[in-house]
Amino acid sequence: MTTPWLVGLDVDGTILLQDETMSPGVPEAVARVREAGNVVTIATGRSWNATERWVDALELDAEFVVCSNGAVIMRRTDAGWERWRVETFDPSQVLGLLTARLPEAHYMVELADGSRLFTGEIADWTLDGARQVSVAELSDQQVSRVVVVSPGHDEAGFHRIVAETGLNEVSYAIGWTAWLDIAPQGVDKGSALHHVYDELGIEGGRVLVVGDGRNDIGMFEWARSLEGRAVAMGQAPDEVKDAATEVTADVHSGGLADALNMLADHPGAPQVRAAQ
Repeated sequence: MTTPWLVGLDVDGTILLQDETMSPGVPEAVARVREAGNVVTIATGRSWNATERWVDALELDAEFVVCSNGAVIMRRTDAGWERWRVETFDPSQVLGLLTARLPEAHYMVELADGSRLFTGEIADWTLDGARQVSVAELSDQQVSRVVVVSPGHDEAGFHRIVAETGLNEVSYAIGWTAWLDIAPQGVDKGSALHHVYDELGIEGGRVLVVGDGRNDIGMFEWARSLEGRAVAMGQAPDEVKDAATEVTADVHSGGLADALNMLADHPGAPQVRAAQ
């Protein structure tokens, strides 16, 4: 193959089921796409320390991996992995606005070096090596992300709070429940993948991205801007499917493997199934 594709894969709900096992057929499908000469990488909301194991498990040889919803791009070197590009911002204003409205929420920030500070335990988060601090200490330095978890609020409640606080100087994504992930303005998985795309010299719109969450909309829009392919998993919310060019089966049914096998078998095929 002389013109490889850049393939960016979300982790949770795309590569992985909720119990952290892989979606059916994924390792084999990833291997097929890689062996055809394409660049397969990960683009995830996870921090690097929760991502590296899946790079290894899938035997990915990509030079770059996108973490922290695009705020961190890791690069493979002869000496190991380095933090090649890290976007940061001053979190003090955002935290001031949010803590005034969500004083009981749990907060976490990720610093430029990858270390994390948190105010209270966050379920499903890997906090190994993280340090528990007061809310005031979270604002002491530049951060690459702010995570807010408030079990007492649903998605609609978070949307309302975001509107009230006017979080227009940062990028944010709201998760399935009471989960808010805030990145520097203009930073998302799509902006990070574009840096990778440029660095690798990928040609034209030969990009395929796959995801299932609202934090994947940015990379879907980026892929579409290049006339590339953006595949939503079958269980994704309607607004995520609407942002995609294609919809595949859900994660339990091996939707990612279907999309990857389609690429391996028919690189020029436009769709798995057209988004509605």
